[in-house]
Amino acid sequence: MLEQLHFDNRFTRELPADSETGNFPRQVHGSCFSRVTPARINEPKLIGFSREVAQLLDLTGDPFVDNHFAEIFSGHRQLPAMDPYATCYGGHQFGNWAGQLGDGRAINLGEIVNQRGERWALQLKGAGRTPYSRSADGLAVLRSSLREFLCSEAMFHLGVPTTRALSLVLTGEEVVRDMFYDGNPKVEPGAVVCRVAPSFTRFGHFQIFAARNDIELLQKLVDYTLRTDFPHLGKPSRETYIAWFNEVCRTTATMIVHWMRVGFVHGVMNTDNMSILGLTIDYGPYGWLEDYDPNWTPNTTDAMGRRYRFGHQPQVAMWNLAQFANALLPLIEQVEPLQESLDAFTDHYQRGWENTLAAKLGLSQFDAATDKALSDDLFSVLQLVETDMTLFFRKLATLRIDQLLDRDIDDETLMQPLRAAYYEPDQLTTSDRNAITAWLRRYGERLEQDSLPETKRRQRMNSVNPKYVLRNYLAQLAIDKAETGDLSLLTELLELLRHPYDEQPDRDEYAAKRPDWAKHRAGCSMLSCSS
Repeated sequence: MLEQLHFDNRFTRELPADSETGNFPRQVHGSCFSRVTPARINEPKLIGFSREVAQLLDLTGDPFVDNHFAEIFSGHRQLPAMDPYATCYGGHQFGNWAGQLGDGRAINLGEIVNQRGERWALQLKGAGRTPYSRSADGLAVLRSSLREFLCSEAMFHLGVPTTRALSLVLTGEEVVRDMFYDGNPKVEPGAVVCRVAPSFTRFGHFQIFAARNDIELLQKLVDYTLRTDFPHLGKPSRETYIAWFNEVCRTTATMIVHWMRVGFVHGVMNTDNMSILGLTIDYGPYGWLEDYDPNWTPNTTDAMGRRYRFGHQPQVAMWNLAQFANALLPLIEQVEPLQESLDAFTDHYQRGWENTLAAKLGLSQFDAATDKALSDDLFSVLQLVETDMTLFFRKLATLRIDQLLDRDIDDETLMQPLRAAYYEPDQLTTSDRNAITAWLRRYGERLEQDSLPETKRRQRMNSVNPKYVLRNYLAQLAIDKAETGDLSLLTELLELLRHPYDEQPDRDEYAAKRPDWAKHRAGCSMLSCSS
């Protein structure tokens, strides 16, 4: 069915292309993209496949029957209707303007329109050099590619706005990487992920043209984006630009609320990693909170400044939106409406987070008069000792209101269902236990006041508090096996993460706390930006 994909390729049809056709590193001016051909590889082999994403593209059949699918979605061969290209963008990295960045190891195969009229861009990550690769090789390794493939699909099934992943292909090539930039490079197996999204346009696509004062090209890209990705806002105009920025602020706030809900830390929230569709994009050194620590970052590059730590993600999103607003200012020519949208981001995030807290705690709605202090105190309690965030909220749903209110039940018995969430339960001091049980009894009183039926409360909590997330150590175990040719855990995790809120009792081992051996092991705790 691959030849029946309907490639529309509107991006390359309607926007100006780089006049230079050579594939060498350079500054690209006056263009939105450069045409480039993915590298041919030795031995493409499909090892991961998302049937749900295939359905989005109207693909049917078994992709493992022959090697044609792997050849196409590794870039080894192209379909006649494809028009491969890499895009030009800039961005702020760790708060500093970095100038031109661009698709250094991403190559877009084109955009298809499915039978339902939906537009999907297909993008390969790790398919070779582009004019934006600078001194890099444009390749990716199995380690990072497997993590991106699994996480893209895991996030979707968690209900988090995200780009998707169609496939994971081994290239048969060896790629040299220095994982922690410490002078110890090693050879790793190469791989390519095919990413899928309605659009991969980022804040940085607009920033680069504003920074270069190329207002004509900035407006062309903005107008194209409105016509293609935001047609519901109407014909491009100053008023439409304002409405568009407001929508981007709103969808970005929604995305961050979901990150905070499930304990996800992106790790590298540069402006070039922010989607104009409010999608999670570019899965690099990400991680899930295990021990609840608002100051935790999974990114070794961010270990000192912790700019992208878990608890700072809403503020960073706001800062990034402000940089995006600066890029649009030449077209809008007024600060006030942009500032209003930025203020609205704060309001939308706050309302969204309060509604999310109510759901996580099993309340019918958030009452600021009582629930702000209750939730603030909860997050303080979670930091008394090393507490697994995912397990804590999941176990919290098992507590009965009558037990929480029964003063004859001693503290140890009351806390017993939560012990599985503590990494060192024997380290709980008397003061810790007193603080935790005092909070639990307050929580019980709030639940009684809410009068939501017990069964409904648990359903509400378990629908937003996942049992299974892609813990870094699980991904690393899958990587370890895949590097030996054993794909069983990759397949098992993909299936597990399709149902993160279900009990799946035969897979309880994947809901366990991070094991001790993983606390400091490379790939299981912090990661680098290395591919």
